[in-house]
Amino acid sequence: MNSSMSMNLTSQFSPCSTQFPPKHRLYPPLTRRSGGFFLPSTTNHRFPRRLVCMAEPYLIIKLESAEKTWKELSVKLADPDVVSNPSEYQRLVQNVAELDEVVLTYKRFKDCKRQLEEAKVLAKEEGSDEDMAEMIAFEIETVSNELKELEEKLKLLLIPTDPLDARNILLEVRAGTGGDEAGLFAGDLVRMYQRYSERNLWKYSPLSSSETEKKGGYKTYVMEIKGKRVYSKLKYESGVHRVQRVPQTEAQGRVHTSTATVAIMPEVDEVEVEIDPKDIELSTARSGGAGGQNVNKVETAVDLFHKPTGIRIFCTEERSQLKNKARALQLLRAKLYEIKLRKQQESIRNQRKSQVGSGARAEKIRTYNFKDNRVTDHRLKMNFELTGFLDGNIERAVQSCASMEQKEILEELADSVGVPSNR
Repeated sequence: MNSSMSMNLTSQFSPCSTQFPPKHRLYPPLTRRSGGFFLPSTTNHRFPRRLVCMAEPYLIIKLESAEKTWKELSVKLADPDVVSNPSEYQRLVQNVAELDEVVLTYKRFKDCKRQLEEAKVLAKEEGSDEDMAEMIAFEIETVSNELKELEEKLKLLLIPTDPLDARNILLEVRAGTGGDEAGLFAGDLVRMYQRYSERNLWKYSPLSSSETEKKGGYKTYVMEIKGKRVYSKLKYESGVHRVQRVPQTEAQGRVHTSTATVAIMPEVDEVEVEIDPKDIELSTARSGGAGGQNVNKVETAVDLFHKPTGIRIFCTEERSQLKNKARALQLLRAKLYEIKLRKQQESIRNQRKSQVGSGARAEKIRTYNFKDNRVTDHRLKMNFELTGFLDGNIERAVQSCASMEQKEILEELADSVGVPSNR
């Protein structure tokens, strides 16, 4: 046995190979030929079939294009004219940085693919001893698995990031059809999102609310949620939520159907949405309720009406008129931005027939069936356990929606280069 040959074979498989088990540390002598190492012909062995991870054609086309762009931008960064222009130089640096991970991962992918082909050549030789055959089979399987992992990573890296994903949100729950029962269901949804926020260590605070006569229900409820990538998770919650259950007031035990509408609005600043003061009618009123003498005797509540859209906002949560006005304008900006965003998303949805992430308020997304303790997500065609769901355990539904959207975008990428994907 020649231990130096072990080092040669190991280097032939780098950088993607992993260390082999101890019994594979010593190998028989190898014959060196053009293009790599070959095993001496002794005995025949079977090797795993169909282990090569073949990337989908559209993926290779996109990756080659990204690598070409990265190289071109890197060359431009050395151009004296670009270096002397700080703004242009900074723009190119940012563009190169955005492609760095894609290009480096693609390089690893190509290295591993080349390594796998070399291992397959060794495997095709007519014979080898048992240890060598087992070692090569192990290498083929290991590198094949790494290729699959790299391919999945590259797919995700090619998906365009949503610039809104990192933003905080304003979440509005509005009772729909069903009277008091719809208001009570709206209250259930409010508490569900509050508990989900707690699970994610997000902070939430009420912005505006209107309670129903039935305790625990809301005609409307708006809260601000702040935290890490809030919009990226809760953006899939927009739409109509339907509940089927026996109301407390139902004497004959009949199941009623009620609805509530959820709107997810990313926070925006004054620069992104301009509001003409002439378009606003503003009046004040006493807030009433708990909060002391100031709340009950001074007009701290703000009633804001936006004439072009007909949006009316009544804000009472703060103890000063100035703060309530600021809150009302914050909510108005978010609503106006949501209208604009919804039109864009509807256009995208019509183009690719998206089943998730449209943000359309009229879209029925879930049914909450109390009798069967079941939540059905109509977009995913999946069921969830109701009790845990209402307690804020909605992460699996959120991640499933994200996965569905990623799949749709990847199919769209495949269509954009005219190559069918493996759907």
